[in-house]
Amino acid sequence: MPDDEPQGIRLQKVLAAAGVGSRRASEALIAAGRVEVDGKVVRTLGTRVDPARAVIKVDGSRITTAEAGLVYLALNKPTGVVSTMNDPEGRPDLTGYVLGRKERLFHVGRLDADTEGLILLTNDGELAHRLAHPSYEVLKTYVAEVPGPIAPSLGRQLRAGIDLDDGPVRVDGFRVVGRSGTRVMVEVILHEGRKHVVRRLLDAVGHPVKRLVRTHLGPVAMGELRPGNTRKLTPEEVAALYRDVGL
Repeated sequence: MPDDEPQGIRLQKVLAAAGVGSRRASEALIAAGRVEVDGKVVRTLGTRVDPARAVIKVDGSRITTAEAGLVYLALNKPTGVVSTMNDPEGRPDLTGYVLGRKERLFHVGRLDADTEGLILLTNDGELAHRLAHPSYEVLKTYVAEVPGPIAPSLGRQLRAGIDLDDGPVRVDGFRVVGRSGTRVMVEVILHEGRKHVVRRLLDAVGHPVKRLVRTHLGPVAMGELRPGNTRKLTPEEVAALYRDVGL
């Protein structure tokens, strides 16, 4: 019986195609009870699934399949580009980085035009919604260039919380990562998503931002991705995003 008949595709083939391991290794995972399909552990070799619809997890981490037609991209947004797929004012927007793709992609993680760095692009609507929703408190990491010197107590002050015009905000992490003359590079980690929050926060404590880059969104790192370039997320990165938002 062919693997691609309407009743589904053999689970071990789906796992192998998703990069979990060889078919033999995937069969061992199934036999060991480490694979779930739609919330139920599957131990029977040869079980057939619809990879476009089934929720498949290995050791509790969800995997994605090519058959599902889902796209996950990381973009290093340059300065001067607005975080929208269609800017009514005609400014450079995100559409220029997805030309030729047939899928309708959502952007995850807004950045103002003067801020560069990591934005995710995907057609996985539920994941995009959860990553953007404040209740899931997805961490975002930024590196900011500010005037120094930095007081040793600043990190403690930011973790305790700063009152802004629209309410208090506190960071989840803060450290100095570099110095050059009077310029200081600081890393700020927070789960807030309010407009210009990092700039407003640092300005409020006397360190106005000269340059701002988002380097991480949840478990995904921008790494060596150059401004204006995109890359596909790895299966491990997608699985980590699912874990962060409880999918």
